Amino acid sequence: MPALKKPRRNSAAVEDYLERILELIDSKGYARVVDIATSLEISQASVSNMVQRLDADGLLKYEKYRGLVLTPAGEALARNITRRHQLLTDFLTLLRLDQQVIHHDVEGMEHHISPPTLRAIEALTAQLKRRPALLAKLK
Repeated sequence: MPALKKPRRNSAAVEDYLERILELIDSKGYARVVDIATSLEISQASVSNMVQRLDADGLLKYEKYRGLVLTPAGEALARNITRRHQLLTDFLTLLRLDQQVIHHDVEGMEHHISPPTLRAIEALTAQLKRRPALLAKLK
C-alpha cells in the first residue's frame, strides 16, 4: 500500500509572491512581472521563474509579455495570507510595538504560525479591542 502523501506546504517565497500579486491587482487592476520585481526589489528573471512555478501549480495564469491573473485557488490563498498578515499586524499594534518591529516580526511570523495559534490571536485581538480596560491592564 503506498504511503499517503503529505500536503505540500507553500514556501514563504510563494506566499510573499501571492500576497504581493494580490496587492498589485487590488491597487492597479493588474500585475506584471516588472511590477512584481520592482515591488519585491528582485530581478525580473527571478520573478519570471516563480511566476512560471505558480502557473504550473495552478495558482495563477501567466501569459508571457502580458499580465497575470490569480486562479480561484491562488486568490483564496493570497487572501488568506493577507488576512493572516493583517491579523498579526493588528495584534502587535494593540501591544504598541514599534512599526518597524511589527513589520519585521509579522514578515517572519505570518509564514510559520499554525491555524490554532492564529485563531487564538484572533480571539484575543477581538477581546482586547472590545475591552479597552483589559488592554490597559496589559500595558
